[in-house]
Amino acid sequence: MIADEQWTALLDTRATDPAAIRRAYQARRRRTQLLSDQGTLFLVAADHPARGALGVGGDPLAMADRRSLLDRLLTALANPAVDGVLGTPDVIEELLLLDGLHGKVVIGSMNRGGLAGADWEIDDRFTAYDPTAIAGNGLDGGKMLLRLVDSDPGTVATLESCAAAVSALAERGLMALVEPLPYARDAAGELVLQRDAAALARAGSVAAGLGVTSAFTWLKLPPSPDEVLGATTLPALVLGGVPSTRLSDDLASWGRSLRHPTVRGLVVGRALLYPPDGDVAAAVEAAARVLRTAREAARTGADAAAGPGPGEAGTADGAEKGVAG
Repeated sequence: MIADEQWTALLDTRATDPAAIRRAYQARRRRTQLLSDQGTLFLVAADHPARGALGVGGDPLAMADRRSLLDRLLTALANPAVDGVLGTPDVIEELLLLDGLHGKVVIGSMNRGGLAGADWEIDDRFTAYDPTAIAGNGLDGGKMLLRLVDSDPGTVATLESCAAAVSALAERGLMALVEPLPYARDAAGELVLQRDAAALARAGSVAAGLGVTSAFTWLKLPPSPDEVLGATTLPALVLGGVPSTRLSDDLASWGRSLRHPTVRGLVVGRALLYPPDGDVAAAVEAAARVLRTAREAARTGADAAAGPGPGEAGTADGAEKGVAG
């Protein structure tokens, strides 16, 4: 838990010493490689609030309590299996001021302008980190959301911006983590994720071809069938999506995709930070076990139980409208 004196010190620093943030970036002890010694990458995501996506489950303001969010993030980061965090500048800087990011991978979230529920939601403008700031602040890469809606011209500007960001990050030798998600509007005009293999493989293929080089590009993908994950050789991370009412269902869904050889790990936010039973540490440890088991299965070729096989358990792996990170 964040002690009262820590919280008071953080608030005082925010108000009286803004230069402390620059010092905290410079003082962060970086690790030398993205992947863990096991060849995996496990990140917790906390960039939802900057896009106006504050709800979890039945609580529309779950992520609005910043002290609670930071406390949950620190709990997750305390697990040695968690390699790092993905977030916007405000969250990253608060974690830096709380000394929570030494030796961790830090990925800066870049385009948060497609506010949840807004008329312009698909026009995902770059409103947070940019490649220059990511490099200058010593971060390890940048993440961008790429929602593809064939009927919405806002997709075009986002495609162009993501391509430029991929190129700029690659020029600096930094990871570009692209999250390609195909959407369509239903009869009511609401955005609905297209979860069929053809749509997902198409989106991943488009993302893989962005920029002047794919050398530093990674993909952030929903739990997907093998024909989607095998559409590119780029390394992929499985996203958590909208949490279900049972963490076991989410774990099973992630585990199936984690067995694919192109998949290197997880990027999960709400499902682990706000689990149904409230036990963040236990949820993070359960996800870490699934990742370890799946990675061992992928390495050995064994049919290990990283989760139930297809058809053996119902899942809620992000099919809801709000899966986007």
